[in-house]
Amino acid sequence: MAYLQRLWNKTYLDDVVERHKVKNRDALSSLIDALCSSVGSLTNPNRISHVLRNLQNSKIHPETITSYISYLEEAFLFEGSKRYNIKGNKYFESIKKYYAVDVGLRNAKLNFRQQEITHIMENVIYNELRMRGFAVDVGMVEAREMRNGKSEYIQYEIDFIANNGMDKYYIQSAFSLDSEEKREKELKSLLKIDDSFHKIVITGNDIASYTDAKGIRFMGLFQFLLSGL
Repeated sequence: MAYLQRLWNKTYLDDVVERHKVKNRDALSSLIDALCSSVGSLTNPNRISHVLRNLQNSKIHPETITSYISYLEEAFLFEGSKRYNIKGNKYFESIKKYYAVDVGLRNAKLNFRQQEITHIMENVIYNELRMRGFAVDVGMVEAREMRNGKSEYIQYEIDFIANNGMDKYYIQSAFSLDSEEKREKELKSLLKIDDSFHKIVITGNDIASYTDAKGIRFMGLFQFLLSGL
């Protein structure tokens, strides 16, 4: 823990500050904390600025946050994954999920607090997909449904769209499927996609891979890490 924290303070932060002549080191450190706390959550510079102002009384302009994030990505500390509308075939340019390139460094920056296993598992899956050469987006699919007597467009989230040029995979990260309600929630977004590309659910349980009657494949996290998709 001490070694990882020393890497942050004496290596990575110092390098970013010196390389880009950052004047407000504390603001940069607060931004890193915010990114570490929100791995796997959709966000943008305006939202991050609002969070920092309310929680840490740290006032950082959204344009400055955009610049700082680019410095951190250039230093291979974080990667941003764009949100993609599957049926609309378009990106939401201002909304991304950010993932820590090294989960151990992420945990050390937060003093090993905020050990949300679901978010950490999602980060691990993202890193593994990137290591294997996939381009990775976070997905969204819209469907028209009746809600409260009205027909509305409902957005369903897909954790990952992984593409390597030849194959495409829609992937849900689900640490636990311990109830039928949870299972239906995780599968609903995948079932809203009407193309024939691979659909996979990765769970935190140590399970043998299998495919259900709807063509969705289930596998455990360890199986994914050891053998791939």
